[in-house]
Amino acid sequence: MAIVERDPWRLQYFTGIPCPDDVFVPTEDPDAYDIYPMHRWVYNKLRICETQGLLCAPHGVTPPGYPVFSKPIYNMRGMGAGSMLVQTAEEYRRAYAPGHMWMQVLDGDHVSTDAAVIDGGVVWWRHVVGKSLGNGMFDYWTVLAEPHDVVERYCGDWVAKQLPGYTGMLNFETIGGRIIEVHLRFSDQWPDLYGGRPWVESVVTLYSEGRWPFKDQVRRTGHSVILFGAHGVRYRAPDDEILSEARATAGVSSVQITFHPDKAPEDHSMPVGGFRLAIVNCWDLETGFRVREQLALALWSTQRLARRVRRKKIAPPVHWRSPAQ
Repeated sequence: MAIVERDPWRLQYFTGIPCPDDVFVPTEDPDAYDIYPMHRWVYNKLRICETQGLLCAPHGVTPPGYPVFSKPIYNMRGMGAGSMLVQTAEEYRRAYAPGHMWMQVLDGDHVSTDAAVIDGGVVWWRHVVGKSLGNGMFDYWTVLAEPHDVVERYCGDWVAKQLPGYTGMLNFETIGGRIIEVHLRFSDQWPDLYGGRPWVESVVTLYSEGRWPFKDQVRRTGHSVILFGAHGVRYRAPDDEILSEARATAGVSSVQITFHPDKAPEDHSMPVGGFRLAIVNCWDLETGFRVREQLALALWSTQRLARRVRRKKIAPPVHWRSPAQ
């Protein structure tokens, strides 16, 4: 299979999809960086800001005022690693790090957008908004059925100007309609909510033939509900019976256990606020919350504590719900 997926919990979306052996569909940034040398500059977040005229500079250049947002110029691991809001000159001094940058703080909705592009023109869009918990974490994401005119108009113009000739998938992260990140791939967290097998088959056709045959007349709003746990705890995946029951729940589209049990917790790239344990993709938000709680209990029962902390109280997995919910 030439759809290259390095997270085993997401292989479920691509297994059995025919793909020519000589076609490489990236789902990870390091792979996309290698495949597209002419376009890899988009991973330079400083340059992304500069193409839009946003106020920005590398660390070492003093911001004209505060607050500013600080982050690595390149971050191929994702999950917001090394990012922070800097409120004062003293905080900026303490946060200074080689290879980092600051940019103006943007206001507005944070939207994740996937786009199918043919020769520098966007032929398909889908937008996702998240309910933030702070510290790089999201309670859940909502895959919108409706278009987002502001993002589509702005990002479409940006692609035409900055990426002429590019064919493939793109992922944008925007705040207030301005771009903060661009990825030469799609988000592999919710292909099932985009359209499942027909959508993935169209992605293959895009890379193999330069066409986009996906019929997207009927869209459904979907949700991706996230389960976080405490850092520094080693978990094992729930047994197959528990996972099968969760996946068979009416209104659930898929379940992902989003960590490697054979890797140390510190070897995972995770938000500062928590360790991501599972994702429930669903069509009904309340159902997603309920299944998340069931998985939280199952994962709490699997954790292994190191000898030196065995007598300390360790927090169970955190399965927050938004106050609005």
